[in-house]
Amino acid sequence: MGKILEVKDLKTYFHSDDGVARAVDGVSFVVEDGKTLGIVGESGCGKTVSCLSMLGLVQCPPGEMAGGTALFRGEDLLTMSPKRLRSVRGDEIAMIFQEPMTSLNPVFTCGNQVMESVLLHQNVSKQQARERALETFKLVGIPDPERRLGEYPHQLSGGLRQRVMIAMALSCNPSILICDEPTTALDVTIQAQILSLLKRLQKEMGMAIIMITHDLGVIAEMADWVVVMYAGKVVEEGTVHNIFHNPQHPYTIGLQKAIPRLKATVERLNQIEGTVPSPLDFPEGCRFNTRCPLTDDKCKNDIPSLLNIDSNQKVACWKTGKFDQKNLYLQDIKI
Repeated sequence: MGKILEVKDLKTYFHSDDGVARAVDGVSFVVEDGKTLGIVGESGCGKTVSCLSMLGLVQCPPGEMAGGTALFRGEDLLTMSPKRLRSVRGDEIAMIFQEPMTSLNPVFTCGNQVMESVLLHQNVSKQQARERALETFKLVGIPDPERRLGEYPHQLSGGLRQRVMIAMALSCNPSILICDEPTTALDVTIQAQILSLLKRLQKEMGMAIIMITHDLGVIAEMADWVVVMYAGKVVEEGTVHNIFHNPQHPYTIGLQKAIPRLKATVERLNQIEGTVPSPLDFPEGCRFNTRCPLTDDKCKNDIPSLLNIDSNQKVACWKTGKFDQKNLYLQDIKI
């Protein structure tokens, strides 16, 4: 297995009357063939925009592809002709969007929407496209698939709508499946079913997955390699084991300590003070310095680079290895 997608120094800006919002500002990551890359961070950190940018789904203007490359099997997605990119998008790289109720077209049946993707990318007849749609409905575990082909999105539950989105994404056997918060609107039972389904399909089809989420539990369940984003930048990345058992960035540690634990005796959850800064006005130096309990003058003035700790982990922090992780964020909290 090798690299199937390599993103380098990706920059996506949005222009408004108030200024330029640097939503994605120098993001780099690699997707290995047949593996799962998890991208995690708070809302607004640039996770989804990074992937939409690669697929040419950012409206320009007001958006602007300000720099970087996204090499898919040696071809740069950012410089592809619109025709070539349309042939890749939905066929070789597919995406499950965040909210199926708004992503599915309410005036077309679920079957027609899956068939449209097949007819666009495969040289097949309408009958063959219908058979493929039926096959993918069965593949993702939709009950009574023949009937569901003729139903509209509003007639289905949230879990079934999400399965239709997955069926649509898988209809052309993609090499990379991008999952944008695929379980956010689902209850925990359906969430577990969807995650189990994705893992099974990945094993059967050998595809790579990019899992975008704010849920560290999903990352622990699905990912092989994890990228932690904050304010448009990557602040830490590494194997899922290293990120969970040896986090090095104060932000990553803060995210983990905010997870509720059944056996804990904490009176209230740990929290990261403050809010994510506006992309119109990021702070100088490290972008986490306005919320970090370890901030000093160097953090406020100099931007840390993403450097190797070892072959399995990188971190962008001036304080790496210089603080006690155990006591970070634990001030005034009774244990």
